[in-house]
Amino acid sequence: MNLRKSATVLNGFIHDFAAGYWLAAIVAIAFLERMHRQNPTVTELLNRIERFFFWQSVGAMVLILATGAGRTFTYVDNWYGEDAEKMRRRMLIVKHVILFAVFGTGYWFAYGMTFH
Repeated sequence: MNLRKSATVLNGFIHDFAAGYWLAAIVAIAFLERMHRQNPTVTELLNRIERFFFWQSVGAMVLILATGAGRTFTYVDNWYGEDAEKMRRRMLIVKHVILFAVFGTGYWFAYGMTFH
């Protein structure tokens, strides 16, 4: 296998891992927020952990965007035939519009929970 193909596969793995990490960090922030509302005596400590996960999620988002941009230039062949590739590209556009809305909503909630 040549270096370009290996880099393409590695880029995809990093992209998918960062997306999963981002989601896990947002869920952790929500979980910690619920915990410190139930037990105000640990609020200061849990706020610090929430901020840690928030900034980790920002780092994950940077990786997602960078590796996603990399995918734009590596997945350009018509693997499935011309018609299927047109449909795949349209579906990718729809998927990314939905994901940008999810990321934006996630950060809107996470920011409010983290920096209240």
